[in-house]
Amino acid sequence: MEFLRQMVANKALVAGLLGWTVAQISKTIIYLIVNKELRLERICGGGGMPSSHSATVCGLATATGMIYGGSSIEFAVTFVLAMIVMYDAMNVRMETGRQGKVLNDMIEVFQKMGKNVSPEERLKELVGHTPLQVLVGAITGIVVAVLVVLYL
Repeated sequence: MEFLRQMVANKALVAGLLGWTVAQISKTIIYLIVNKELRLERICGGGGMPSSHSATVCGLATATGMIYGGSSIEFAVTFVLAMIVMYDAMNVRMETGRQGKVLNDMIEVFQKMGKNVSPEERLKELVGHTPLQVLVGAITGIVVAVLVVLYL
């Protein structure tokens, strides 16, 4: 029980998790507004606006920097982690989504040729982020962290 209390009192952890939560809820609402369709999978799904990857790691890094200082090893580790995660979200994961789209288009061609391909075999296309989605996610995480550190 003491461990759980310590986790809840850990402002850096709370900032990271709350950054993720705010981003995922925002992502679901934005998807609903843009597509006029409620897809509850967006609450936990990857890709889309804003990047919850960025919100999570920027929330963690910002809170860590505010608590331990910019010259601390704790901040250095979380900052480098944030850079790696955001780079991955924009590049590696975005390319994976592009490849998924191409492969799904190929599956449709095969289906039109009479090959029986089940819908479950389709690949996810929304897995990465554009630079704007990463930037908005980063800003979301930073704002959440500042609020958590100052007011929690």
